[in-house]
Amino acid sequence: MARKCISCGRPKGMTRFEDETFTIDHAAMTVVVEGLSGWRCDACGEVEFDADSARRYAAAGDDLVLRERARQSKEIRRIRRKLGLSQIAAARLTGGGHNAFSRYERGEATPMPAVINLFRLLDRHPELLKDLPRFSRGSNKNQ
Repeated sequence: MARKCISCGRPKGMTRFEDETFTIDHAAMTVVVEGLSGWRCDACGEVEFDADSARRYAAAGDDLVLRERARQSKEIRRIRRKLGLSQIAAARLTGGGHNAFSRYERGEATPMPAVINLFRLLDRHPELLKDLPRFSRGSNKNQ
């Protein structure tokens, strides 16, 4: 039994598959989800999981996102402390709101890639902090 593809619109383009294994990659992490079933388009490759498979696939993907957020929050906290910055000073440095770093470090929000890149650069070259306008006059602690 076939049905119309929801992605490319091909009539009778979807065919049933059972008990397949899918791999999810996110932020250099991988998880394998086995035993998934659903429909696949013969023309464009679009996959539509059945309800149980969709739930398990989504849960596995969500877990990867949460693990990456936890890893990032630890990294941001470690670097901020290494630089001697308060959360407020770190937020000012990156242009974020006063609660931004608290939320990043609790894993409640994901920092923009520019924030992560800046902190990774400062982790390798902490002397560059003095070249940033708000921190060039000396004390960068507890600002």
